[in-house]
Amino acid sequence: MPAVPSCLLEPIWNQFSVLLPQQPIFHPNHPLGCHRRRIPDRVVFDHIVAALVHGSGYERLTSPGCSDRTIRRRLKQWAAAGLAEQLHALTLQAYDQIIGLHLADMATDGCITKAPGGGEVAGRSPVDRGKQGRKRSLATDAAGIPLGLVATRANCNDSPLLGPTLHAAITQVGAMPAQITAHLDRGYDNASTRRLLATWAFTARSPARACPPRSKRAGAGW
Repeated sequence: MPAVPSCLLEPIWNQFSVLLPQQPIFHPNHPLGCHRRRIPDRVVFDHIVAALVHGSGYERLTSPGCSDRTIRRRLKQWAAAGLAEQLHALTLQAYDQIIGLHLADMATDGCITKAPGGGEVAGRSPVDRGKQGRKRSLATDAAGIPLGLVATRANCNDSPLLGPTLHAAITQVGAMPAQITAHLDRGYDNASTRRLLATWAFTARSPARACPPRSKRAGAGW
C-alpha cells in the first residue's frame, strides 16, 4: 500500500520529475561499469515520501532495490540543487489555484528538534541538556499551510528569525494581500518586531498571556 494515494502523489512526482536533471542509466565512473544500473529517481522519491509520512529513518524503509545510503546521497544532491524549494513553490501555486491560500492571516512560530548528527545549523539545545538541536521557524497561512521555513541553531531566539521566515514565505508565494495580520506569541513582543512589521505594513496580533489555559480562547497562532 503506498504511503500517499496515487491521486496525490502522481501530480507531485510529475512536477518534481521535470526539475530533475537527465542522468545516464549506468554510472560512467562506477567500477562495475554497465553491470550496475542507477537506482531510478522515482524509486528514491517514493522512499523519501514514505519516510516523511511515517516519520521513520531511512534505514527502516530500505528495500532490495534502494538502500538508505542511496536515499541520503540522492536527497543531498537534490537539496544542493534547490529542488525542494522549487517543488514547494509549484505546490503552493497549485494549491492556491485549486483551493486557495488564506494569506490575510499568517501565523509564525518556532520549534526545537533534535539534531544528533549535528550539521551546519545545529547548536546546543536549551531544552535537551545541551545536546545538539535545531530550531525551525515556520510561517503558515490561516489554514496552517506552510509557506516559509528557516532553520538555525536550537539556542536562537524566535524574534530574530521572524524577518527571514516572513521573507521566505513571501518569496515562495509571490503576490501578497495589501493587509496581512501576523499572529505571534509573546516571544515576539519587542521593539524590533514592531519595527519590522510596520515596515512591511503587517498588523500584529498576539494572545493576552504567554501560556493561556487550554480552556480559554487565544490567538489564531495557538
